[in-house]
Amino acid sequence: QVQLVESGGGLVQAGGSLSLSCAASGRTFSGYVMGWFRQAPGKEREFVAARSGGNTYYAVSVKGRFTISSDNAKNTVYLQMSSLKLEDTAVYYCAARGSVLVRTTPSEYDYWGQGTQVTVSS
Repeated sequence: QVQLVESGGGLVQAGGSLSLSCAASGRTFSGYVMGWFRQAPGKEREFVAARSGGNTYYAVSVKGRFTISSDNAKNTVYLQMSSLKLEDTAVYYCAARGSVLVRTTPSEYDYWGQGTQVTVSS
């Protein structure tokens, strides 16, 4: 059974930093795209970042502030977030896509975590 489990969410002040982790189990995700999405209240789920092999991709809104990385030995992907803004408040989801081709549409991903809340306060 494939599982993606996020952790590391919480409350942080604007301008602060937070790191999210996504532990994958049930299979190896070598050859998969690993991505992060987020969903704010009343809004659609949106792409944040993805990693495929050694390549990384970011939404314009987070580029330069967020960093996606992975530890293949631990089957874990991370999202380091810095210079957080109020508009970064959302539930953050880890996702895996069974391809090396990165896509930014949620429906293109095969596996999802349960999400972790990130709240940025003023």
